[in-house]
Amino acid sequence: MNGRKSAHIGLNLTGSEQRSPEEAELGIYGFWIFLMSDAVLFALLFAIYGTQIAATVGAPGPGAEFKLGPAFTETVILLTSSLTFGLSGIALKYDRTGASLVLWLGVTLVLGLAFLGFEFHDFATMVGDGAAPDRSGFLSAFFALVPTHGLHVAAGCIWIVVMLIQIAVHGVDARVRLDLLRLGLFWHFLDIVWIAIFSVVYLQGILG
Repeated sequence: MNGRKSAHIGLNLTGSEQRSPEEAELGIYGFWIFLMSDAVLFALLFAIYGTQIAATVGAPGPGAEFKLGPAFTETVILLTSSLTFGLSGIALKYDRTGASLVLWLGVTLVLGLAFLGFEFHDFATMVGDGAAPDRSGFLSAFFALVPTHGLHVAAGCIWIVVMLIQIAVHGVDARVRLDLLRLGLFWHFLDIVWIAIFSVVYLQGILG
């Protein structure tokens, strides 16, 4: 039983002052339900985009507006942020001082903000080229799907800031560990969604 507890979800969630595995499992289970509902939202947005991809009505289409270089750069940045968040999880487990944890969370935050900066520049360029969301069904569907993911990344960045404040105030206690695990699930989920966006929206639009 003790071996099972020490192996629970990879983080040091057990101990005399910490939460039991059952409490941790319940908290993570509820967050998984939230992620599944979010996955349904993105599935619906992908479905709408798929039905509208040819509905350009004389407005700029994907071949004219999408650029592989910036999209690939954003992909590399976001995937790298997933790596740095994974390193923060390792630091959470093995670094008792918490310094490495704060460092890797900070790097993840910087990468998330860089991703948002590149994405905002892409949107501003499209609107400047006359590819605003009110021009066609395709552009409406695009601006419904991709910025929704961007809003999630922005929420994740805010969450990282909140966690850094909690670590500074409360230290790395059981609540902070569990919240960091939830944040990790959320952040990696956004990476998976972005890979789908990069493949279905950008690659298909440029190469199709």
